[in-house]
Amino acid sequence: MEQKELIELLHLVGQSNLMEFHLKDGGFELYLNKNTMSRSQLTSSAPAAQMPVASSVGNEAAATVQTPVQVATEAPVAVEKAPVEEVAGKNIVSPLVGVAYLQPSPDKPNFKKVGDKVTKGEVVCIIEAMKVMNEITSDVTGEIVAVLIENEQVIEFNQPLFRVKEEA
Repeated sequence: MEQKELIELLHLVGQSNLMEFHLKDGGFELYLNKNTMSRSQLTSSAPAAQMPVASSVGNEAAATVQTPVQVATEAPVAVEKAPVEEVAGKNIVSPLVGVAYLQPSPDKPNFKKVGDKVTKGEVVCIIEAMKVMNEITSDVTGEIVAVLIENEQVIEFNQPLFRVKEEA
């Protein structure tokens, strides 16, 4: 990919309302993420390769693009609030890709937190996908032993959201 194309692409993604952009072209791979929650998790949990944009045309062009571009070699990993290995239970997983909300609105408390009881069919969070708010319900009755996501985190399909210790 040429430097001019990369600069134009960075500008277009920056001006758009896209929160994530992933491009693969042969051996070239570019991952851009404007979600502040995911970006902080990415830099704190797995150091990403920091690569300045190089120029083969001249120093004038290189001087205009000296901001480093984050190139992620792995997908961002969710920061867990409880160690997975130590806590037994069944996971409630995401049925879709989107942004997770642990609260019904910013001024309300979380749907569920560690130690809360949950029943089958009860709402545990909301996932926004394509401007649609989808209530995610528990498929198990028990006690929440781990919240595996952060509020407003980008969620992948089948990603664990909560761990529930089932009632006997």
